Amino acid sequence: MVGAPLTVRRPIATYSLIGINVAVFLWTVLAAGSFDVQISTPILYGEIVRGNVVLGEYYRLFTAGFLHYSVLHLAVNMISLYILGRDLEVALGIGRYLMVYVISLFGGSAAVMLAQANEGRSAGASGAIFGLMGAMLIVVLRLRVSPAPVITIIVINLVMSFTISGISLPAHVGGLLFGAAATAAVIYGPRLLPAAQRTQRNANIVGWSGLGVLLLVAIAISVLVAVTYTGQILVYVR
Repeated sequence: MVGAPLTVRRPIATYSLIGINVAVFLWTVLAAGSFDVQISTPILYGEIVRGNVVLGEYYRLFTAGFLHYSVLHLAVNMISLYILGRDLEVALGIGRYLMVYVISLFGGSAAVMLAQANEGRSAGASGAIFGLMGAMLIVVLRLRVSPAPVITIIVINLVMSFTISGISLPAHVGGLLFGAAATAAVIYGPRLLPAAQRTQRNANIVGWSGLGVLLLVAIAISVLVAVTYTGQILVYVR
């Protein structure tokens, strides 16, 4: 693979993301004064509520990805992040891995903005984690290893998203699609270059350009949805 990242000995970014998520959850517990964190200030002001994003609180598109509603919610996501993140970070390199994670997070937020009701509530790292599932699928396909185990895991998790109440299916699907697309941009993007131009430098430019475009697209979708609903509200008020 042209432009292969330097191998990292330890998944520092994965451990850091887990640490950040755990620290934020402890903050919500302290703010709530109990483990009923759904009423805590960080949750109420950081989760995705489309009605609030429409009013200009765009930061929620990012902060929601680090908030969790319960210990179980946090535990499931962090275990998944640990299992998926370690190998992906080594395969992609820290920088690309973090970009895939962030793009998946915003991709999940974009899907929530598209599909969720104005008063609906959404938070959690699962959109980003589904993005890592999509990323793992692309890596496995590139290595020409049987994708059956990864596909099975994705299908099982999607079925659970459909059948278990309280789970944000749009966030999962959005994260999955953007995570797969971001990883494909890194792995397959440089292969679009003419053979004579497939240098390390050009491969990096193509890969990072693809990541940048996908990040902008994910954010733009959410902003366009917010602007559209703002226009509808103004028309209704008038």
